[in-house]
Amino acid sequence: MAPSGIIALLTDFGTSDYFVASVKGVILGIFPAARIVDISHEVPPFNVARGAFILWKTYKWFPAGTVFVGVVDPGVGSSRRGLLIVGRRHYFVGPDNGLLSPAAREDGVDRVIDLGEMARGVPRTFHGRDVFAPAAARLARGEDPGVLGPPGEITVDIDMGGASLDGDVLSSRIVYVDGFGNAFTGFTGDPPWAPGSALDVELGSGRHVRGTYVGSYSDVPRGEVALLVNSEGHLEIAVREGSFASKYSASEGDAVKIRPL
Repeated sequence: MAPSGIIALLTDFGTSDYFVASVKGVILGIFPAARIVDISHEVPPFNVARGAFILWKTYKWFPAGTVFVGVVDPGVGSSRRGLLIVGRRHYFVGPDNGLLSPAAREDGVDRVIDLGEMARGVPRTFHGRDVFAPAAARLARGEDPGVLGPPGEITVDIDMGGASLDGDVLSSRIVYVDGFGNAFTGFTGDPPWAPGSALDVELGSGRHVRGTYVGSYSDVPRGEVALLVNSEGHLEIAVREGSFASKYSASEGDAVKIRPL
């Protein structure tokens, strides 16, 4: 697989500090022709699961040969390994803490490189700049992955959801809340209810919310709850032109049970 020259960055660094610029500076110093894309730098600090979900839902839309650098790394400087994962269509660089695994495993893992040797002799607090950025730049400019370190393995995976059906009763959890306050459940596929069905949504707090299973947000009146399969294939719970998460105090990780009324 030939690198595309694109390096896509996902971090929890925010944009008020110099951290993102430092990472980009290292990449451009090694590979001036790199095309750098910012996926997001607003992952909540240390929230590996949210970062993993964002990367998982992003990577497939990029050209083959893109190098993804993920840095949500609360274990930086510890015994956790840094990895370069060579997939079928893409490359993934970052910590072995589950951040890369959902995207990489869906892409298909061809080989894994342990970046531990690149971490020797560098500061232990900024591997995004001192290990992952150089590895990504060297890979994107055409170096063979094998020169960056010995074979390694993915040791940490993150569960990206899941759900169970008991007849027409669905049990799952909220795996992602987007910027509009829409709650993605872990259920993917076709729900067992007919369009227009009235549903009871039981949140983990014990609160019950009435909603309607529909095809789009506009199929319910403004301010009412819609349940629909979204563009990522997840069953989503939303408030039309409002925030479900804010209105009903729903958060990532919360259990949900959905049944017909």
